[in-house]
Amino acid sequence: MGLGASDKAQRGQTRVFSISGRPDPRGRRIQRRADPHLDLYFGLLTMPWSGFFGVLAVFYFAFNVAFALLYLVTGDGIGNARPGVFADAFFFSVQTMATIGYGQMYPQSLTANLLVCFEVLLGMSGLALATGVIFARFSRPTARVLFSHVAVIAPHNGVPTLMFRAANQRRKNQILEAQVSVALLRDEDTGEGMTMRRFHDLPLVRARTPMFSLTWMVMHPIDEKSPLHGATTETLAAQSAEIVVALVGLDATVSQTVQARYSYFASEIFWNRRFADIISRGADGSRVIDYGRFHDLAELGK
Repeated sequence: MGLGASDKAQRGQTRVFSISGRPDPRGRRIQRRADPHLDLYFGLLTMPWSGFFGVLAVFYFAFNVAFALLYLVTGDGIGNARPGVFADAFFFSVQTMATIGYGQMYPQSLTANLLVCFEVLLGMSGLALATGVIFARFSRPTARVLFSHVAVIAPHNGVPTLMFRAANQRRKNQILEAQVSVALLRDEDTGEGMTMRRFHDLPLVRARTPMFSLTWMVMHPIDEKSPLHGATTETLAAQSAEIVVALVGLDATVSQTVQARYSYFASEIFWNRRFADIISRGADGSRVIDYGRFHDLAELGK
């Protein structure tokens, strides 16, 4: 059943919705789309580091190639550069953009000096922007919160209860005033015959902890008022149900708010199972957590 601790690949949790055009009085359809340029900063912050440095490299070389071609147009505008040689113009552009100034090549015409002024302005502005984005990527607070790959529904104090685990993966770190919210997302039919995607909040036994440093068993009792009351694996699958989890708290080290998200589909919810024990006592009496069994399940009563 795939109950072990095998790490599953990152799942895209973003749902893509098509934007239907709005008809106008003349019969044409007006298609409204988001401007991709507005998401440039967000894209630079969220793309992988390899892609980020790849974008910087492409911009860097394209910038210097463009100015190298402009310097070639000036003819002999660069002193000690071989006329018409692209490599000399390119490396002069690199020195100018970075304000290195080795002194072997220099602008010797009015046109070349004007190009140098313009390139230094753009180069310093680009460097400042790149530095800001790199700093923002490094300083962005992240929560190293581990969620169990599966959830279970099993009796707890005589009441069927939805349960899953969360753990703080940073050893010498605490998340203060941590709060977790759980919601059920499923397809529902309205009285007009429409199918809508709706959220239902799931009340928890404990939704807040003043100090989240080790593990946390999040539990939702399934009573008569619960949106999960009477649900089965088949009904949840038919409704494309998804349990959405959001955790937010204050990182004690950097004093910034951190958050983490996860979700469980119907196939990842196991009935009448329990999580394997992972906490034991060491020889010195301290608590020992076996994260190798963090995702493991066991039969009830064992």
